[in-house]
Amino acid sequence: MFNKILIANRGEIALRIIRTCKELGINTVAVYSEADENCLHVTFADEAVCIGPPPSRDSYLKIPSIISAAQITGADAIHPGYGFLAENAEFSEICEESDIKFIGPSPEMINAMGNKSFAKDTMKANGVPVIPGSDGIVKETDEGKRLSYDIGYPVIIKASAGGGGKGMRIVWKEDEFDKAFQMASTEAGAAFGNPDVYVEKFIENPRHIEIQVVGDRYKNVYHYGERDCSVQRRHQKLIEEAPSPAIDTEIRKQMGDAAVLGAKSVNYEGAGTIEFLLDKNKKFYFMEMNTRIQVEHPVTEMAYDVDLIRQQLLVAADEKIETKPQKPVGHSIEFRINAEDPYNDFRPSPGTITSLHFPGGFGVRIDSHIYQSYTIPPYYDSLIAKLIVWGKNREHALARAKRALEEFTVEGIETTIPFHLKVLEDERFLSGNFDTSFLDKFKLED
Repeated sequence: MFNKILIANRGEIALRIIRTCKELGINTVAVYSEADENCLHVTFADEAVCIGPPPSRDSYLKIPSIISAAQITGADAIHPGYGFLAENAEFSEICEESDIKFIGPSPEMINAMGNKSFAKDTMKANGVPVIPGSDGIVKETDEGKRLSYDIGYPVIIKASAGGGGKGMRIVWKEDEFDKAFQMASTEAGAAFGNPDVYVEKFIENPRHIEIQVVGDRYKNVYHYGERDCSVQRRHQKLIEEAPSPAIDTEIRKQMGDAAVLGAKSVNYEGAGTIEFLLDKNKKFYFMEMNTRIQVEHPVTEMAYDVDLIRQQLLVAADEKIETKPQKPVGHSIEFRINAEDPYNDFRPSPGTITSLHFPGGFGVRIDSHIYQSYTIPPYYDSLIAKLIVWGKNREHALARAKRALEEFTVEGIETTIPFHLKVLEDERFLSGNFDTSFLDKFKLED
């Protein structure tokens, strides 16, 4: 096992990783920008190193600074969390060259499956249904327009090296393509350091279903069921749950088998997520693979009684997967609490928290890095907390979620708590009969 791990991230995921490291007796190193000096991951790590000014490009995306921090502190491994450099093959390779273990896939695996266009080719070669689109990266707009004409509009342009809705644009007709292509490429370059994009057919109003997988060096690959991530705004997930109300045992097996097959085809090691779109006829299509831990991983942890961060660390240390998957027990739902104003088009709301109360009780979990008097910086993602609830069934979980959200108090800034409470009054959501177009018809105010 490792002696010391540097966490190349910030906020709640950095704190989440620190907690599991402590349980395993592993020392931790936090890195932080000048804007994050007072963040809790800095407080709770054994050591902390400032790696630069507030902008991500000068700190959390600056590979030389992170490698230097690891070398100065004697860290023998780096955990990238999610976002930032988590799916950056160059970073994984530099870690390897620096004799520092990257807690995630090898550069080859990231290129094979983390790169969306390569992953699609890999899954297609293994007989997994894929969405029609480009065979790889699309370099020029003319090439993209020819392809889009052949497969038919609407199409979607996606960043090849990232996720989270960044570097993504839907194109409904040809005269919109040039602008959308440029915007997607520019955004991808800024967010992931890689401007490459690919194009595929846009499937309207599907369910977004993802399968959690974990693989080790002994060629064991397991899946831990699905998460339904269909409640989204601009391709950014807002609510996730497991199991999916749209999936039965047969489809779960089919999707799980397909996910395991895809991961095994590249000898995948670590935690990853195979994402699918499920159409109205219950046919599923591979969308992409995220070669990292996901924001919404606690949903699976609650429903399957597995510590996914622990599995990541064990696998990275060349040990076998410790917790084998079981059938899901009960129902788990995650609500992302963002520092945004839902009454003003979800405008970011950085600022100082003047009052804070977290909900509690049986079946309620909070993953967060905020505290009373903490100032939320304007430079990063607006996620400030994740509320995860568990119940013996979906109805029970929904009732617990409503109670917990009503108890959750954050003052001094605007948050998405009112939005989530309103969603819990929507009959479509309560029935489980919704898709990725849910918010198109959702009204926050009557």
